[in-house]
Formats: sequence, C-alpha cells, structure tokens
Amino acid sequence: MSSQGVPRGAVLAVVHEPVALSPGGPLVLELRGPLGPADAETVAARLAQRHRAFGVALDSHRPGHHTLRLTPPAAGGLAALPADLLADLLAPPPPGGEILPVTGHQQTLLRAALTPAATSTGTSSGGNSGSSDSSDGSDGSDGGGVEQLYWDWSGPFDVARFAAAWQSVVDRECVLRACFDWVAAPRLVLHARAEADIAVCSPAAVTWPQLLRRDRARGFALHRPGLLRLTLLAAEPGGGGGAAPPRVLLTYHPALLDERGVHLLLREFYRAYAAGGVLPGGERRPDLRDHARWLAGQDTTAARQFWARAVPPPRAATRPGRPGGATGQSGPGLLDTRLRAPETFRLRSWAALRGAAESSALHLVWALLLYRAAGVSGPLPVSFGVQLSGRDIALPGAAGIPGLLDSPLPMTVTVDPAAPLAGLLHQVRDALLDLAAYPWASTETIRAWAPRPPAAPAPAAGPGPVAGPGAVAGPAAGVGSLCGAGSTLVRFDGPLVLPKVLRSELAAQGVHADTPRSAAGAAGGPLTLAARHDTAGGLVLGLLYDRAQLADEDAAALHSQCVRLLRALPEFRQAQASAGQLLDLLARAATPRMARPVPPAPHPALTVLRPGHPHADVICLVTAPGVPAGSYDLFVRGHRGPEEIVAVHGDGAPGVLPAALHQASGPGRRLVLCGCGPGGRAAYELAQRTPHAPGMVSAVVMTGIGDAAASASALARGVRSVLTPPP
Repeated sequence: MSSQGVPRGAVLAVVHEPVALSPGGPLVLELRGPLGPADAETVAARLAQRHRAFGVALDSHRPGHHTLRLTPPAAGGLAALPADLLADLLAPPPPGGEILPVTGHQQTLLRAALTPAATSTGTSSGGNSGSSDSSDGSDGSDGGGVEQLYWDWSGPFDVARFAAAWQSVVDRECVLRACFDWVAAPRLVLHARAEADIAVCSPAAVTWPQLLRRDRARGFALHRPGLLRLTLLAAEPGGGGGAAPPRVLLTYHPALLDERGVHLLLREFYRAYAAGGVLPGGERRPDLRDHARWLAGQDTTAARQFWARAVPPPRAATRPGRPGGATGQSGPGLLDTRLRAPETFRLRSWAALRGAAESSALHLVWALLLYRAAGVSGPLPVSFGVQLSGRDIALPGAAGIPGLLDSPLPMTVTVDPAAPLAGLLHQVRDALLDLAAYPWASTETIRAWAPRPPAAPAPAAGPGPVAGPGAVAGPAAGVGSLCGAGSTLVRFDGPLVLPKVLRSELAAQGVHADTPRSAAGAAGGPLTLAARHDTAGGLVLGLLYDRAQLADEDAAALHSQCVRLLRALPEFRQAQASAGQLLDLLARAATPRMARPVPPAPHPALTVLRPGHPHADVICLVTAPGVPAGSYDLFVRGHRGPEEIVAVHGDGAPGVLPAALHQASGPGRRLVLCGCGPGGRAAYELAQRTPHAPGMVSAVVMTGIGDAAASASALARGVRSVLTPPP
C-alpha cells in the first residue's frame, strides 16, 4: 500500500474472524501492518468517504495494530464486504491519486499478464513453482508481456537533458504515473507523482542482443508506477565515423499503452527535449479520466443488437495453419518483409478502384489464408481480429490521449472460392465499417452481449470454484475462439509523424528524430500481422508469432505466402476474377502447420505443502490468478510453527473445495484461510460461501499486493496475530 509515513512497498494485512452477526451488527477487521495512528485514520476516512452507506469506526491499539468496525446499511443487513470496499481496504489509493475501473480490452490484457499465476503447480501461484522468490531483484515482476521499441539517436546527445525531458512528460501525462491493482476487481491506480525510469548502459558491458533479452526478462511490477522505461546504450568509445551511435530502447507494458499512445508520448518528449528539457503547460486534458467518464456514459443498446447477430459462428475458420504437433520452440518470433513503394502504390490503386482501402486488401488476403488452412471446399466463414484505434470517438481531443484506447474486434466474412474477388473485398470493407461504429467494444463485452444457449441444469448444492479477479463466464455459444486467446490479429500501425515545426526545431539543434522500430514483443496470441508504411512509402509487413504454436519454418512460409498474394492481387483486374483463382497461386506451396492447443491440466483441489503436527491447526493458502509470484513459497519457507500448511486451488469441481477443507481440518483442528492479493479475496469469499462446522474457520487473513517478499511478510504478520495470543 502507499500512504503518508508508510515505507515504500509495504503491504497491509487484514484479519477477519467469521462470527454470526446480529442484524445490523458491525464487521470487525484487524489491521496489521506498518500503520501509525494517523495512517490508520487516513485509511478509515477514505473508506467512509467512498462508501457512505457504511458506518466506519476505528480503534488504534498501538502502531501496527488497529481495529476497524464497518457497520452495513440498516436495510439489507449485509453479512459480507462488497468487492469494491474490500479493494479500497486492502489497496487504498495513494495520496493525491485516483482510481479508474479497468474494462474491456485492458481487462483482457491484464488478466493475460496475470495468467501465469494461475498455471503454477506449486505454492507460488505464479511463475515457476518453487523458484519465484524474487531473489533476482525482479520484485515479482511480470516477465513476459512487454513491448520494445528502439531507435538510433542522430545528433548531439545530452543525457541530463534527455532524462529531464522524460521526467517532464511523466509529470504531464497521468498514464506514465499509473499502475494496476487487482485485489478484488481490476483497477487502474493513478499516482500523483512518479519518477522516470532511465538507465544508461555501456557497449563494453553489454551487447545489443543481450540488452534486449535482459530487458525483456526484467518485465514490470504491475503494482508499481510507471510501466514504461528507457534504456540508453551509449555510443561506442572513440566516436569515429564508423562507431555506432547511441541507441534508445523504450519498453512498455501493452496492458497500459498501445503503440499509437507510445508515439504520442514520444512526440511530447521531443517537444520537451527541443525546449531544453521542460515541457511547457500543465497536465494533459482530456486524459484517461475523461475517457473513462465518456465510456461509462455510452448507450450500448445499438452495440448489443449488432453483436447479438455478428459474433463469429462456431464453425468459422480462425487458424492460418493445419493442426500439427509440438514445435519444440518457445518465445516470440518476428519476421519483416517490405513491399517496395511502386508495389504498394499498385496495391492501393487496385483497392481504391473497387471502393476500398489497402487495409481491406490485406484483410482479404488474410481471410483467404485462413480459408486455405481449413482444407475445405465450398463457402466457409472465417474470423480474425482487426485492431481499431479507439480514438475516432465523439470525445473532443480523444485523438491525442496516450493510453490503451485501441481494441481488437472479431471480423467475420464468408469466403467462397467461386465468388468474385471484388465481392470478398467489399465484404471485408463493409465489415470493418460496421466494427468502426463501436471501437470501444471489446471481446469482454461481446461475450456478455452474445446470445446464450439454454440454461444448463443447476449444479448440486455447494459453492463453485473460487473466482479470480474480474472473472467472467465462459464464452457464449456462437462466440468462437475470437473472443478468447486463440485468435489471430491483423493491424495497421500508423506511427505518428512529428509536426514539421518540431522537426525543424530539432534539426536546428542537429537532432534527427528517427522512426522507432519494433523488437519482437508480446504476441498476445498465436499470431499478429502488423502492417505499416515506411518513410519511402513502402508497406512493411511484420509477422509476430508465438514460436510454441507456430514454428519458425511455418511462420516463414505463412509470411511469404501472404506477401505473394498481396503482390499478385493487382494483376486480377477482371471483374469476374475469383478468390479461388488467386489461391491457385499457392497450389504447390505447403500449408503451414500450427501446434494443437493443449488445455492446462487442472490443479488438485488441495495440496499439502508441509505436514506439520497431527493435532495442530491448519493454515490454508488460497490460490487465484494474480497472487504475487513467489509469495506463498517464501511464506512456507519462513513459517516456523507446528501448523500444517495446505493450498487450495479454485479450479476444482463445484463442491470439491468444501469437502477438501473439511478433510484438511479434521476433528479439533481449526482452519486459518489466507491469501495475498486476489487470493485474500478468494479466501474471504470461501469463508463466507462454504458451510463449515461452527468455529472451524478461526480467521481469514488477507493482504494487499506487493512484491513476493513484502507480500509474504504481510501474510506472516497476519497469521502470527491469529496463532499467537496477544501479550
């Protein structure tokens, strides 16, 4: 948590003892952590301000121990804390900060960043079991989902001015002072102050490939601001004509920023650098706060009606490769091919003569490749994601908001090899126009709006699995893999060109602003086809893919086939030229293969982590997506009491958890349910929803989100307060 007088990175522990409440009686919570009386009063005051329906009373016993009594509204008599109140308690906003809801595509990306935390087979509930103790200084970072851009610096370079310019941008742009909280529901936390993260490396100490790998492995601590950093690889010593110039590496998390947002920030940086390191003016408005308010005010009636009929059908082809075995490879891959400017002009002219843009030509070719991989004859629907900028909305100034405003939406068209190419071109054009009316929609909302199958019979009595943060129901019938992580994505990246006046100011100081290039980043799915124009007017096609699903050889074949069809497309001038005739160009080419998706193995309902004394109480760690990686490992290693320690996993079948917990406790043994971050919320809900014998669950220990060491320490502090009698 972050509060006045609280050490940076400290995490609060909250202890709740489930008891039968009298009507209107208060819920009693013990606050355990580095909180002085003034800090505890601040927490209580924020709760009272944000949740006016509750009565809030605080008793401070000593530093680090405070009792909070929350009296629910008289009408209703709530017996459990609402999720938003629990989030404000475990992760209160920082001084001067604000909290925004995380919705839509950003919620999907945040959940994807936290997914490794749900796949561990050990105690860490995140990363590699047994090894995520943050001893490498990663601070529980998310090591995977990062994007990297880089460029060479041309002209005089002043490191101090560079750093001052970026700090000025951080002070102006709230997105660079943002981080995430996912204790109870995904939220974006805007801090009042943050420091620009800039490092300088010597080429004698690290090579460029090594720097890229190390930077990617470092990841980000999503609970800390800011989620963009810069690394400078200094110029080679000597400074001769053949020496490499300084190179700038910009790394950001895709759950916070899209590429256009990054280019908007780069424009602001160059403005500050040209002005001597200080960006004129105050904070940008509109910003993420204004966009969140605009989004909350949208009437979704028309969008619901559209997506009720436009969701991808279950039989739609979505994969550009035929099913194959494991690739034996891992990590992201990146391929680039350039269509020369004359070729690009011919492609653009061919599409324009038929009333479409060159982006529609690319969508047409991709639809044909999906159809070809399906290996069928006759008409077949195909679906793939297309990226919309999200900035063409009726919010004044939205085009200049850096942040994550873009969203991939599923495009579905029917490919008939016997039909004219022009008909398919018009299909993809019209489909894109339909999607452009709702750029703020996302696969999350499409799931909610899609038609549902008839309700299944109700399960047997007993609570279901413990849900993770922001959990949603499974995909509706009719919503294919496009609404999940198995889709492919086609996007047009449009780097923001610096204004001519700004370029002139930089040139007068000898600085040329080079166009950033992309390193292999977070694929976010099996495959992304990214198109952009270079400075010479050529079309550059980048294929970013997951090597575990698409081997390098198959990726190269798919990429070359896409480029081949694009180059050949302008030759099909006849009105009756068919889609099948264009596909005939690939008749002798092998169809790429993709690894079959392998669903993760379910966790056992209960795992014994340490046996303990046969008659001692049981400490039960509840796992959930987003538990800080390594925190449970450190807790188990550091606990010295006689208690047995077990872990329960939330993906067991309904009714399994109550039985497992009852078996774990045994006669005369009490359970202490506890968890870090979303695991704490899951533990609280489990205590509320599971019918236990009276007194079986003695306490619930919940913590906020921090790095592994801070989270484990907070958990241990709360558990000690329950197991050890007070002095």
